[in-house]
Parts: sequence; structure tokens; C-alpha cells
Amino acid sequence: MSDHINAKSHDLIDLLDSDSEKELDEMSRSLPPDVTFAPNRSPTRTGRGHEEHSPLLASRVEHEYGQFENNFPDDPDYQEVIRVAESAIEEGFLPERIFQGSSGSYFVKNQEGKTIGVFKPKDEEPYGQLNPKWTKWMHKLCCPCCFGRSCLVPNQGYLSEAGASVVDQKLQLNIVPKTKVVKLASDTFNYNAIDRAKSRTKKNILEKLPNVGRHFHRIGLPPKTGSFQFFVNNYKDADFWLRKFDNEDLPISTATRLQHLFERLVVLDYIIRNTDRGNDNWLIRYEPASSHGQSEEESEWNFVDNPVISVAAIDNGLAFPFKHPDEWRAYPYHWAWLPQAKVPFSDEIRDLVLPQLSDMNFVQDLCDDLWELFKTDKGFDKRTFECQMSVMRGQILNLTQALKDKKSPVQLVQMPVVTVERNKSASGRSRTESETFTQSFAHRAPFFSWC
Repeated sequence: MSDHINAKSHDLIDLLDSDSEKELDEMSRSLPPDVTFAPNRSPTRTGRGHEEHSPLLASRVEHEYGQFENNFPDDPDYQEVIRVAESAIEEGFLPERIFQGSSGSYFVKNQEGKTIGVFKPKDEEPYGQLNPKWTKWMHKLCCPCCFGRSCLVPNQGYLSEAGASVVDQKLQLNIVPKTKVVKLASDTFNYNAIDRAKSRTKKNILEKLPNVGRHFHRIGLPPKTGSFQFFVNNYKDADFWLRKFDNEDLPISTATRLQHLFERLVVLDYIIRNTDRGNDNWLIRYEPASSHGQSEEESEWNFVDNPVISVAAIDNGLAFPFKHPDEWRAYPYHWAWLPQAKVPFSDEIRDLVLPQLSDMNFVQDLCDDLWELFKTDKGFDKRTFECQMSVMRGQILNLTQALKDKKSPVQLVQMPVVTVERNKSASGRSRTESETFTQSFAHRAPFFSWC
């Protein structure tokens, strides 16, 4: 009898670590009579350590959970934030879904309940099978011909988010909150019924038959791959502050600083060819000048602090197209209609990025860094990636020329779009002195140029 139960136990272990719904149902009916299953409902998640209220997550001994997978030895600060997020989830401080937007994204908290990051799972993107936003599902079902952007690689928004951070750090723009690809698991994420049932079953077996349960590869819900971006505090939509700045004059130093930060945003968006940049998804932090803490005499002599202003470029998930938009919509940069876009590029931005962008070795290093990031995706395709880099090289070529000619951002976006393709004779990712590139202009324009 014990041999029969052991055989069934090994079959159960293999089954629950697989993805077969039919086999799972059959095996559940053949278990020993002392194994009971949790009811088909989601347990309450308000507890803090109580067994019946604990989230269905893997414990720290499980090697597939993020505690062991999310390792960033070259960036200890980022790794520490991820460790805090993982610990908070295990203690019951679960991520909260963000109701805005067209995909599943979540505010991740620490043990104090403070938001520390934004997590965007790959499988909950607009193209993902587990996108929880029903409006996007209806859009895809009822109007598939108008769904998505034909110039973008489907279901790679999380890579685009992380790729924008790579470009930002490489050029030292420092406007994108640090973003990397991580794996997290939480009961508040959108899982299918099979994953939830398997998680509950494994947990139940571990409680009833610990000798069997300890052989499971993972007890909790499977970790989701996605982008994790640091959360920025005290920022508001750029549209909010720009409207206020129209009605009140900024100090010259502050206005100059805002112009320089705006130019950094332009450089970032143009290089990655962001197809979704509106004034509601880049942020401004503004703290007016204050004489707080100063004496009355100092205040009379205008010894006050300058206003603090900074910019954060978020929502970079719809960038890195493999071709320039050439069908229905042009996906313009909405900052091009701002008065700041009519001002020629400053010496500050030219000195910051022009020496690097003019160096073809630097550009190729940037492509190699993006290669290391994008190749981690299971659907990675070399030819598609090369097309993405061809578009990016063309954008860099135009930007370099515009900076040399001291053009304005408006004049930049009016330049003919170009792609720069790497010579196919080049072998693999190796770099040679004889490496050549082919430049070509796009001859097909989108039907609508204003949207």
C-alpha cells in the first residue's frame, strides 16, 4: 500500500510541476484519502503571517523565486530595492494594480506600505494573454485590424522599458527612473485558474504530506517576468506644471534648467523612437523657491533658495520599433507642440551627447548592450532586432546632424526619417574595421500625420 502511495506521490510531483489541466484533474481524484484540497476561491490576503491568510507565494527556500533569480551584483542599490520588494510581498504587503493604462501594471510596496516601484509583467501587456483590462480585450476582439502598433514587436513592452533605461544611463541623461527586468510573484497579479489551482494544491499537499510536498520544485505561484521601475515621489504630469508655467514666470535659472531637461527628454524619445509620448506620461517635480529657515534680514535681501525642478521620463514601453510608422498613424512626439520645442538645442545638451553619438564605436556599444537585454526574451529574433537597431541608428544619425546644425526639436522631427542597416556580411556580433552600413530613407508616410 505504501509503495502505491509513493508511486502516486511521484506522479503527483511531476504533474503539479507541469502545465496539464486534464492530468491535474485526473490525478486529484486518485490521491490517498487523507489529502484534501483547498476550496476553489482566493484566500483572504489581509493577514500578516497567519497561516490561513498567507499569500500563495513561494518561501525563501524555493530556488525559482526572485530571492535567487533577481541578482544585480553590478548595481547593489537596485538589488537592495528588489530584496525589499520581495520581502514585503512575502510578509503580505502585496502589489496594487494600477487602473490607468492599457495593461496590467502594479505599484510595488515595502514593509511600511510605501510605494517603491512599478512592475509591469510581460504576460499582462496589451498583447499578453493575461491582460486584465477588459476594454483592451474588447478592442482586440472587435477591432483587431486597429489593435496595437504594427511597427512594434508584440509583447516586448517590458524590454522597451528596460531598454530606455539602458539608453538613459549610457548617455548620462538621468531622466529615466532606473528600470531592469526582474521576476516577481504575487497573488494580486493576474494568473489563470490552473496556476492558482496548482498552487493551492501544492500548498495543501505540503501541509498534509510534507514528505511529498518537499519534493516540489515550487510551492507558490510562478514568478512573472517583467520590468521593475523605481517609483519617483512628488512628481506630477508634465501637462499640469506646463499649464501653470504658462500663467506664472519662472526664474531665469529655473526656466533654463527646465529647457535643458526637456532637451534630454527629446534626445531619449527620438533615439528610441517612442511612439507613445504625451504630456501625461512624462513627469515634472517642481518645488517653488522658499526662504524657510532664513532670518528676516536674509529674506529682505532675497537670500532664498532657487526653485527645484526635475523631469522623469516614464512609460517607455512602446518604443524601439523595427520600422518607422508607415501605415495609419504617425505616432508623433506630443512635446513637439510645446514652446520649448521651438528653441534651438543648447550647448549643454550638445556637449553632453554629441561627442558620444558621433562615435560609431559608442553607437555599436549601445547596440551591443541592448542585444544583451533583448536576447533574454524567449521570442527573441535576431533579424527583427537588427531592424530595430537600424531604425535607432537612423534616429541617431538625424539627431547628430541636428545637434551639429543647432536645430530645434521641431526641426529635428521634421527631418526625413532614415534607417541605417548593418552590412549583412558582418559575422555575428563581432566588430571589424571594414564593417559597413547602408543608409536608406523611408518613402512611405502614414495616412494620418497628426496622431
